[in-house]
Amino acid sequence: MAARRHRRIAVLAAAVALTAVPAVVGCSAVDKALDCVQTADAIADSVTDLQQAVENAANDPGRTDEALASIDKNLDTLGDKTDNTDVSKAVGDLNKAVDNVRTAIKTGDETPDITPVTDAAGELTKVCTP
Repeated sequence: MAARRHRRIAVLAAAVALTAVPAVVGCSAVDKALDCVQTADAIADSVTDLQQAVENAANDPGRTDEALASIDKNLDTLGDKTDNTDVSKAVGDLNKAVDNVRTAIKTGDETPDITPVTDAAGELTKVCTP
């Protein structure tokens, strides 16, 4: 009787362990999605700062560089955390758009077109939304 009870407890413990594994994996996926959403939100804030900086470039030209640097930092963070191809593509597109704005500023454009940046940030937000 005692051996049967111990075997039943062992089987129950094994079943609990097997059901816990997918839960841990699931949490990892949820954590990654949450990181993606939070980073996309931070990038959206940086894009808003970029829009305001471009509008006020004559008053504070350094603010545009700060906004672009903030976007870069958040993209690096997100790029390091994701293995999702859609997110990686959106990060790449946004990096390219940010580089184009930087190039425009370096060539003397005081009010570069940031529409590609806002579009790419919107796409990133879309692919990060669960």
